[in-house]
Amino acid sequence: MSEVIYFEDMAVGNGIEFGPLTISREEIIAFAREFDPQPFHLSDEGAAATHFGTLSSSGWHTTALSMKMMLAAWETKPGPRPAALGAIGVDELRWLNPVHAGDTLRGTSKVIEKKASRSRPEMGIVKSQVIMWNQHNEKVLSMVPIVMFRTRPA
Repeated sequence: MSEVIYFEDMAVGNGIEFGPLTISREEIIAFAREFDPQPFHLSDEGAAATHFGTLSSSGWHTTALSMKMMLAAWETKPGPRPAALGAIGVDELRWLNPVHAGDTLRGTSKVIEKKASRSRPEMGIVKSQVIMWNQHNEKVLSMVPIVMFRTRPA
């Protein structure tokens, strides 16, 4: 068995589960201070006058946590590692419900499409459907990352 999962090894329907991860108040505020300093991400008082009501995570933070959890799942899973070459974008990114301090997140990533590159035979493109839920089984995020994968060397 190969120590690497190449483009050719990816199949529509294959996927992984990732998480759980519990997000803390301190993490929400630290991320917001640096990257998204809107009042509803910085304090309960700032969120009280909004539809959030209480402190909520930035959607960008939730998205970054999905990446953290997916990579952690690959690192702890025995076996081959994907030959990912980076992403070229994300389609259909949606923040479906707010994420609050103390929420426990989990997710899935499932291959929905793949195609060989016409101009770069050393790689192929894989689209996956990523969905994250909180502890109440409410969807909090969905997106379709578009990732480049190495093809199997000749």
